[in-house]
Amino acid sequence: MQTPTRPRLRRASAFALCALSGLLLAACASQPEPKGMVYKKARPKEYFAESEYGVKASPRVQFMRRGGGRDQLGKPYQVRGKWYYPKEDKKGFTKVGLASWYGDAFHGRLTANGEVYDMTHLTAAHPTMPLPSYARVTNLETGSSVIVRVNDRGPYHEGRIIDVSERAAQMLDYDKVGTARVKVEYVGRAPLDGDDDQYLVASYRPG
Repeated sequence: MQTPTRPRLRRASAFALCALSGLLLAACASQPEPKGMVYKKARPKEYFAESEYGVKASPRVQFMRRGGGRDQLGKPYQVRGKWYYPKEDKKGFTKVGLASWYGDAFHGRLTANGEVYDMTHLTAAHPTMPLPSYARVTNLETGSSVIVRVNDRGPYHEGRIIDVSERAAQMLDYDKVGTARVKVEYVGRAPLDGDDDQYLVASYRPG
């Protein structure tokens, strides 16, 4: 038998290497994915879950204007099977319960009366108060309190009576824990222009 020359050996080795690579690639491609492995797309920090909040999110706006909403009381409405009856209690609304706060998921979206939610302003959502209006919120554990501009509807979680902005939650000492037991007192109607930062900040009482 004739011994192959070196060039022939090199060509044979190259062909063998290519064939082996092809077999490996084919084997990898044919391997089924392990059962039970589901790849979920990560949700952004500002993810809005309609099932969680009970209402649909409005689209974000490009221009963060102040005020510009409607003077609104509204008709009775239903969320998650529960009816809410907006009204103005001229004798003075006072209620004790659980407060929460909302931030990124709603920032830059329209509120229930057409204003734009800004989590850096002292605002709040209430299910039945006139829009816009003012309410004093007091943290019953720390004693801190501040007047907020109520310009949105909510919250719709059982047991919660008001949702405040992130900034308001910071001033009320519960932004790190999420909720707090508070007293909510209706103050009165608010002007539509939304230029009330100085008034709201001046209303702050530290605990």
